[in-house]
Amino acid sequence: MAGGWARDGAEHEQMDATINDALDRLRRTLPSGESAEYCDECGEPIPQARREAMPGVQHCVGCQTELEQQTKATELFNRRGSKDSQLR
Repeated sequence: MAGGWARDGAEHEQMDATINDALDRLRRTLPSGESAEYCDECGEPIPQARREAMPGVQHCVGCQTELEQQTKATELFNRRGSKDSQLR
């Protein structure tokens, strides 16, 4: 049920668009190609199981976790202006 001037289903379209934008952004950051044997950040060996499970990986689990936390900290708001982003 849409309110005001919005048509029916507008809320779902906005939620779907937000999710699709996030998925597209994440897909662009997925590694591809040949995996590194040693972490680009700390130089520690990357286990063979990790390299096989995620082709193109360039960081060990610890460094990858830290990089993702830094990236997450820079995501300050939802550009679509949803109510969820306004409540943060």
